[in-house]
Amino acid sequence: MIKCIYITALSLCLCGCKANMLSKSADGLGPSLSTEIGYASWYNIKTNRGTHTASGRPLSDDAHTAAHKKWPMGSQIRITNLSNSRQEILTITDRGPYIKGRVIDVTSGSAKRLGFYENGITRTKVELLSRGDWKYQH
Repeated sequence: MIKCIYITALSLCLCGCKANMLSKSADGLGPSLSTEIGYASWYNIKTNRGTHTASGRPLSDDAHTAAHKKWPMGSQIRITNLSNSRQEILTITDRGPYIKGRVIDVTSGSAKRLGFYENGITRTKVELLSRGDWKYQH
């Protein structure tokens, strides 16, 4: 009888743990809605020629923000530098990049934290975690 209760309790625990692992990612934001693999580059106030972004939010070199061609403004993304596995969660606040083969532009601060500032570009995996609903401003 005790053996039966122990096995039942263990089974319930394992099922609950497995369900929780499937529904949440390591950062607690859930599974990605879309994924792109490609090159990331960085930009800053100087290369952007000012602090205005397409979302209307100001650009800061150290912000956890990025530019993407089509994902909605305010979207949360997880970017992974494939050469060193560093990750960061960013918010889409701008449009770009406009160079063939690049999938995302991140701020220079994010590029430093991700470990590719000196190289200028790196191969990345970019995961859409949640769709934003900010209005396009510019």
